[in-house]
Amino acid sequence: MLSLVKNWEADFAEYVRARGPALRNLAYLICGDWHRADDHAQGALVSLYVAWRRIDHQDNLDAYARRTLVNTVLNERRRPWRRERTVTAFPDPPVPAQAERVAQSLALRDALRALPPRQRAAVVLRYWEDMSVADTAALLGVAEGTIKASCARGLAALRNALSEAGIEEAR
Repeated sequence: MLSLVKNWEADFAEYVRARGPALRNLAYLICGDWHRADDHAQGALVSLYVAWRRIDHQDNLDAYARRTLVNTVLNERRRPWRRERTVTAFPDPPVPAQAERVAQSLALRDALRALPPRQRAAVVLRYWEDMSVADTAALLGVAEGTIKASCARGLAALRNALSEAGIEEAR
């Protein structure tokens, strides 16, 4: 009996080593804050750990983990501590050669953060995670048309925010 416990724990530990960083990056893209992304990824992994023995590993385990993560991020809005605001201060200015790239990256991050949470999740899952419309709709539990509309509105808002920041659209 003890060897079975160790096997599933070892399998889970290996999954976390392999996919944990990707889940953290996905959480960051959806919520826009590394500290909260760490919390969300950890929360999703805790939920995954609890369900690990009953999950059918033949199904897409990454899809299950992403769904758990997205639900964790979106459910955060219901928590009272969410009202706290963090302030990001950069200790050193960026190297001048990288300043424009950093400015573009920060503008994109801010534009993503300005999108409503579900719209941001749809855009990140579709274009960062490269998921299909059907997969994104299934993961978020909405109709495909809702995903298409959310992505169209989200991309339009991103284009508008980036043009206001003086960043040209990449072709």
